[in-house]
Amino acid sequence: MRLRKQLWQLRGMLIAVPSVAGAVIGLRLLGVLQPLEFAALDQFFRLRPEETRDERIVIVEITEADLQKAAQWPMPDEKLARLLNQIKRQKPRAIGLDLYRDLPVEPGHEKLVQVFESTPYLIGIQKVVGESAGMAVNAPPTLKKNGQVGANDLLSDGDGRIRRSLLSLRDRQKQTILSLGTKLAILYLQAEGVELKTLDAKKSQIQLGQTVFEPLSANDGSYMGLDAGGYQILGNFRNLRNGFRSISMTEVLEGKMPDNFARDRIVLIGITAESAGDNFFTPYRQGSALSETGASSGVAIHADVASQLISAALEGRPLLRFWADPVEYGWILGWAVVGAGLCWFGRFRGRAWNSSSKLLDKLPWTAIAVAVVTGGLVGGSYLVFLNNWWIPVAPAAIALLGSAAAITGYTAWSAAEMRQTFGRYLTNEVVANLLETPEGLKLGGERRIITVLISDLRGFSAISEQLSPENAVSVVNLYLEAMTNVVNQYQGTINEFLGDGIFVMFGAPVQRENDPERAVACAIAMQLAMKNVNQQLIQQNLPTLEMGIGIHTGEAIAGNIGSNQRAKYTVIGNTVNLASRIESYTVGEQVLISDSTFQHTKERVQVSGKLQMRAKGIREPLNLYEVSGMTGTYNLLLPKEDLQLTPLTPPVAVQYRILEGKTLADETFQGALLQLSQKSAELQAHQPLEPLTNLVINVLVKSETGTELWDVYAKVVEVLDLAANRFHIRFTSVPVAVKTFFSTLQTIAPTS
Repeated sequence: MRLRKQLWQLRGMLIAVPSVAGAVIGLRLLGVLQPLEFAALDQFFRLRPEETRDERIVIVEITEADLQKAAQWPMPDEKLARLLNQIKRQKPRAIGLDLYRDLPVEPGHEKLVQVFESTPYLIGIQKVVGESAGMAVNAPPTLKKNGQVGANDLLSDGDGRIRRSLLSLRDRQKQTILSLGTKLAILYLQAEGVELKTLDAKKSQIQLGQTVFEPLSANDGSYMGLDAGGYQILGNFRNLRNGFRSISMTEVLEGKMPDNFARDRIVLIGITAESAGDNFFTPYRQGSALSETGASSGVAIHADVASQLISAALEGRPLLRFWADPVEYGWILGWAVVGAGLCWFGRFRGRAWNSSSKLLDKLPWTAIAVAVVTGGLVGGSYLVFLNNWWIPVAPAAIALLGSAAAITGYTAWSAAEMRQTFGRYLTNEVVANLLETPEGLKLGGERRIITVLISDLRGFSAISEQLSPENAVSVVNLYLEAMTNVVNQYQGTINEFLGDGIFVMFGAPVQRENDPERAVACAIAMQLAMKNVNQQLIQQNLPTLEMGIGIHTGEAIAGNIGSNQRAKYTVIGNTVNLASRIESYTVGEQVLISDSTFQHTKERVQVSGKLQMRAKGIREPLNLYEVSGMTGTYNLLLPKEDLQLTPLTPPVAVQYRILEGKTLADETFQGALLQLSQKSAELQAHQPLEPLTNLVINVLVKSETGTELWDVYAKVVEVLDLAANRFHIRFTSVPVAVKTFFSTLQTIAPTS
């Protein structure tokens, strides 16, 4: 049972987390997220601090100025031979010739061949794989014969950027050819006593000095469906920002090469002029498609591969690594849990956390938390990248934000469902107080000025006895629905349905300046709405209803009242008691307000009468005002009651008993109805009666089936002649049979 309860409490997370994580992983496997992951990786490269230049590698570059100065291009073999001889004088460890030389370029071809044959540390190039950038290009025959050739093929991703380094590949004859950078690095490392070793042929695992290499597979890192041909590793590109030490070809040919520029170093010769088209985009590429910066020359990229291998072999510098797929899936799932948890457990913390700041009051706590955690995810992933790990930051961020959005949506949907459900029992303000604020569930209250409106149907208990239970409930629901709509229109808070009565608050839980005015206007609108209610009841052959409303304004305690097991938002205090007492003095279609409410609304409220009452526990009599309308914004007016009475000759003898609260007195008195209308009468009583006294009058009704005794409920509203015990009474509940009998009496009564 406890486990079931915990699972229910976490139901939102149990739905959102696997759904979002599964969707993100699925999109990742389809390659949809690959552009975002590449963008994150590129940004990390650009943010990485600049590193010191690798002085072990230098470049002799053929610049745009060199091309303009040259008499012809490609340069003659004689000129290239002279360039190589100039470099050889400084005794470099290796020379990489990143220029195609598969055919002779006269004059001087024999001299160039002699240089090739006499320089075992000179590595030429061949293009092994033909592609859109050009067809395959053979290596110089002499260098090819001596095994002094490296592939200068470069690998670009779908967006045209180079993020991988190629260590070797197979040609069409299935022979393995090392890349230019790899070949040069091995030559350099041989002088350091470092040899390339094969550790596991099946896994293509090799060792170079302090580092063990494994080739990329099709789905390693953020790659999905990668063409993993050849031996590929992730590029580090540590030197592409600052570049390598370089000198132009012209400067070398003119003897201007600094002393020791090439000694014991790797020297690469290649073209950097933009017009040659040997420039490639790397993660440092920035800008739009029309204006981009960050392109690197092919010779610089080959130099960077050599630098990466040498640093790994001699210094143990780690390669750019990545997690195995299960770890990455767990990483994505974990961030989905974090995003869902922030929103699920933080959905009630908003105002408690940020209540100290007006600015933060406008921002949900969960939004702030999710933003901070997302920043932490990105920042943490960047720090991990600085330690040579490429982890899936984009999918993790999407999982975090996606699960947070899913929980937010689920919470909003649940809240809407709860509002709809609880809204049938509580007001929108109370539901909002419970759902949106942490204080909403705490017991306790505060003192505030509120206006209480209490309404009740006159004589409904007697009416309900004449109806089936189904019809009685139907009548009450029709009435309450209409009244609820009116109360909501005037921004009142229905605290409770008291059977056929309604307890409405104005000023709690939301307090507004015009609470008393809206309460009075609401009461008038409720009385006016009774006309439509009664029309619907007549159409259903059900008895019509009359309602009385009492209103009082005063100080009360508003808050959550009850226990930890069951509590309710309500108001308590003498203000509520007085409002209830005022309501008990009303008759049908009447609105009575206290003097306190009148003082708050007297500039706009219209009254048709004033009376005094003595409430239990209060020494001084209380002034009550009968409302007839309201001017100003609301402009409401109650219809005037026709008080014309028909004299009865002879008077109709009746019996009556006094009703005090819910208790009916035992003693029965004799009386007579002297004048009569459908809603009121003049009563000749046996003894003096106080105004607002409730009576139960027994009327003997003659009909075709015989004679029956019916109860009619009434209230004394005016003393006509105290000496003669004549009083004006207002009927509060009249059975249908009695209404018919009264109509007959009025019809046959003589007119004066």
